[in-house]
Amino acid sequence: MATEIYRDAWGIPHLRAGSAAELAHAQGLVTARDRAWQLEVERHRAQGTSASFLGASALTWDRFARRARVDDTARRCFADLERRDPGTARWVRAYVDGVNEGLADGTAPEFARTGLTPGRWEPWTPLGVWLATHILFAGFPAKLWREQVATHLDADAIGLFATDGPGTSGSNGWLVGGERTVTGQAVIAGDPHRWIEDPGVYQQIHLSCPEFDVVGLAVPGVPGIAHFGHTGSVAWAITNAMADYQDLYRERLRRTGAGVEALGPDGVWRRASRHTETIEVAGEEPVEVEVIETARGPVIIGGPEGIDGDPADPAYDGDGQAHPPAPPMAISLRYPPRVTGDLGFGALLPLLRARRVADVDRAFDRWAEPVNVVQAADTEGGVLHRVAGRVPLRAEANSLRVVPAWEPGHEWDGWHVPPRAGLTDGVAVMANQRGPAEPLGVEFAPPHRADRIAALLAGRERWSAADMPALHTDTHLASASPLLDHLDALDDLTPEAAALRDRLRGWNRHMDAGSADAALYAAVRGAVVRHLAAHPAFAALTTPPAYPEVFQPWLALVPRVGFALEHLLRAEELYGIDRPAAVRAAVEDVALRPPAGVWGDTHRLAPWRALEPERPYDEPGLSGDHDCVLCTSGVPGLTDRAARGPAARYVWDLARREDSRWVVPLGASGVPGSPHHRDQLPLWLAGDLVPVVTDWTRLKKETDV
Repeated sequence: MATEIYRDAWGIPHLRAGSAAELAHAQGLVTARDRAWQLEVERHRAQGTSASFLGASALTWDRFARRARVDDTARRCFADLERRDPGTARWVRAYVDGVNEGLADGTAPEFARTGLTPGRWEPWTPLGVWLATHILFAGFPAKLWREQVATHLDADAIGLFATDGPGTSGSNGWLVGGERTVTGQAVIAGDPHRWIEDPGVYQQIHLSCPEFDVVGLAVPGVPGIAHFGHTGSVAWAITNAMADYQDLYRERLRRTGAGVEALGPDGVWRRASRHTETIEVAGEEPVEVEVIETARGPVIIGGPEGIDGDPADPAYDGDGQAHPPAPPMAISLRYPPRVTGDLGFGALLPLLRARRVADVDRAFDRWAEPVNVVQAADTEGGVLHRVAGRVPLRAEANSLRVVPAWEPGHEWDGWHVPPRAGLTDGVAVMANQRGPAEPLGVEFAPPHRADRIAALLAGRERWSAADMPALHTDTHLASASPLLDHLDALDDLTPEAAALRDRLRGWNRHMDAGSADAALYAAVRGAVVRHLAAHPAFAALTTPPAYPEVFQPWLALVPRVGFALEHLLRAEELYGIDRPAAVRAAVEDVALRPPAGVWGDTHRLAPWRALEPERPYDEPGLSGDHDCVLCTSGVPGLTDRAARGPAARYVWDLARREDSRWVVPLGASGVPGSPHHRDQLPLWLAGDLVPVVTDWTRLKKETDV
């Protein structure tokens, strides 16, 4: 049969073909036509060449991508895929062929503005896009922060700042078993929390051929439907497991006449691979980058001569004692795909072909990165709640801090068996909390979202797919309690501050966009964060080391205080800081200059774009907050603008797939000016969802290919 491309009323592509390979070609073709600019940005980011058209602002990422060997790792993984799973490799090639065909006539105004001409995708490019998208998901830069905290405070202080930190992505997800639904069949629902990007990070799509018929959310640039899908008889969804599976090693490097050597744990200096690459920068001179790789992994920070501003750290061991000057700073990154040559692409086709939970389970046995919590259910009553992905077995210190490469005991020794869990009272909730993945991680999200979802689900005996948006959009903020408790205990306030305190005593703790009380709470919270961060006890943490800029979000003090505020306010003692005084000063500050409006006036959507539009959008105000189920996250103490939030919402109904629904923040098209570029935004804001259409007679045929 000819490959057919259809669209629904929202411009979502529905593709029908005679084979999986033809369907992959069509998926690549349609994605390139709808999102040519996005695909080319992602390709260049994976290659470390985005500064060539985006300019110096992209240079820090390109340096990291080059030094971390992202593109080279993708090449290795594809070569391994061809050896181990040639059928999947051919399927990926078919997708790439479709992308290249679609890019030939893809349009986007950004190309003209930057002078960029779409280039050629290679068979390994989808693997590079996947790796570049997820390499920071496990938050390994948090280990750099812990080094700072342990060095300048003490090791006990690490726990005070432990939370779902900057740059870490999370999600909500819940599975309601058939015994708790009105239809007797399971419902799976949730929303991945990621950076809100324009174009969006998820693509709604329908893929149909004789082997399978699947609707779901694809990652543009990657074939198939990895994270969220519904085949009609089985559905699955994931959240970030918050596992720790990447290690940082402090290296001792030296130059020799032959190149660079690294000291190993056996006391032997061994040759490290070394070469130089050139990064082109639009409007500026090219930049050379030295790429070094030891037996542990690529060196991503420093080198034989250290880094600017850090020639030697006399207390790098973090024990608070005086030491001789340390060797120049060099830190390498060890991450599973670089070690194994496997990115888990072998799971993608089996997921599409899945008919039952057991099929999904076997497919996720092949999963590699990122490490996720998976939920699945099928029409025969089967359910699944497990962790999927590859986490190395190694010393506990590896998970906590930067470890010395020259000392034994920090090697990897096999892989963890992914944990499994079940349902409780017919329900399973995943929201990055300490759940089945706890043995695999260090820092997890606070339990508020998971607890709130579980409490809401417990409030009704039977649920339907149509009930789920009320959970998606819940705005209760349980993490407000510690600050409100401090505030409630204050007396001898000025009349204005006392009135503010009394008003917040009566606040319903919902972060609704139209709430003036929510705006007042956020203003007080931000002021408390700034007062704490400015205390002399934290002075040494205000200026991070001269690490590459790409790691700075994990090292900035104000965001760290903001996201760990609960711990800092509830700790038995906080390095002599008078916390009631800080709260008093904050409420007095806000009472003098209270916010004039409501929470949505400042808590506004702030999507990431590789290139800002010539005519900026008037982005809307948002409900929600970091610890709400409606997780729209600003940075307390720094900005109320929300760059993170639900990158999609989905409801998978196992009783009738046609009763499933979904939505993305903007729209199906990545082309500015398209009628489907931002047409889902009003629904996303209101908590409404778009019907999932699988009846081909209700679709409009676009073309045959």
